[in-house]
Amino acid sequence: MANTVCEVLLTDSPLIVPAALPIAETGAIVDFWGVVRAIEDAVEIAGLRYEAHREMAEYQLHAIAAECLQQISLKQLLVHHRLGFVAVGEASLLVRVGSEHRAAAFRASTWLVDELKKRVPIWKHPVVSQAHSAPAVPA
Repeated sequence: MANTVCEVLLTDSPLIVPAALPIAETGAIVDFWGVVRAIEDAVEIAGLRYEAHREMAEYQLHAIAAECLQQISLKQLLVHHRLGFVAVGEASLLVRVGSEHRAAAFRASTWLVDELKKRVPIWKHPVVSQAHSAPAVPA
């Protein structure tokens, strides 16, 4: 864990593909991109508006990252989540994990996304049109 690159970010800016860090022991890098779909609960939407209790969300993201690093041997861990309006087709979440072997990277990626959805106070509001929005639901 001491030599692991770990980054947690909540941002209002579009997510970008970060450069892969050349870490000698890394044999697998898994990226998960959560992308806004055009249909939410059988309704066509323009996008999602994400809001968060920012301080608590950052705390929980750091706690989840630390737990993951205690459970799974990783060389790199990034969790980036968008806030604000995210249009259909744009990414709202990036999880990148790097490890010596692919099994650990895939397991960590799945675990991180599952825990984030359970524990981090981020809510998504479907935006049906400029004038109407659906009720908020957990992200």
